[in-house]
Amino acid sequence: MDCPLCHSPGQLFHRDKLRSYYRCTQCLGIYPPPHELPQAHEERNRYLQHQNTDQDAGYLHFVSPILETVRKHHAFTEAGLDFGSGPNPVIWELLTREGYRLNLYDPFFNPDNNALTSKYSYLICCEVIEHFHQPLKEFTLLYNMLQPGGRLYCMTDLYTETIPFAQWYYKNDFTHVFFYHQKTIQWIRQQLAFSLVQIDHRLITFTR
Repeated sequence: MDCPLCHSPGQLFHRDKLRSYYRCTQCLGIYPPPHELPQAHEERNRYLQHQNTDQDAGYLHFVSPILETVRKHHAFTEAGLDFGSGPNPVIWELLTREGYRLNLYDPFFNPDNNALTSKYSYLICCEVIEHFHQPLKEFTLLYNMLQPGGRLYCMTDLYTETIPFAQWYYKNDFTHVFFYHQKTIQWIRQQLAFSLVQIDHRLITFTR
């Protein structure tokens, strides 16, 4: 079962009542076979269950690494994009309220294709990249939207060999369809010619 990111062969890694998981022999990404991917209407219904708001202290703490990084590294005048913002775009609401120039894109809830034709100083993908059915295509799109020196901020849980995959909570959301390893992140950096990548716990920063 070839990897949807680097197209190298994969080996069966785990199987449970939800689906099978393969692990790439090259980039170490983990993914289900194509016929076990969720349908679009199933994904949309799942996302509608998210109840994130700007009044939720727990969620604000969760997204604080991205908020603090944008505030530290970017001026109000720089153009940014919240990519995969979901039905309740809390990050967008908070930053635009502060004066940041931030566009929105979400394939289900804000499918503004015009937003994908601009160039940005920074892109935000908070809990998004694990939903990519075609991760190479999506990362290529993100790379091409960045200005030289621009930054792509991703938040996701990386898999490590110390995690017992069978008990890993992160795989239990059926809309999570690609799981990254540090080696996967480095493969993306090299393949797309990002100049730098930094991993700080759940926050991954690619610099073009």
